[in-house]
Amino acid sequence: MPKMKSHTGMGKRVRLTGKGKVVAQQAGLRHNLEKKASTQTRRLTGTVELAKADTKRIKKLLGR
Repeated sequence: MPKMKSHTGMGKRVRLTGKGKVVAQQAGLRHNLEKKASTQTRRLTGTVELAKADTKRIKKLLGR
């Protein structure tokens, strides 16, 4: 059997922490920023842990 290839697109979007949690950038900070309040854009900065329901699928795509 050939090796499993990791999904390169998913690898660019998410990152695994040392304990195995899946971390990614929050959505909604790419465009239409003039309409959004400053408090909303500040709240969207940084990375967050993704939902537990998604972690199994994402780890499979990453080959972990």
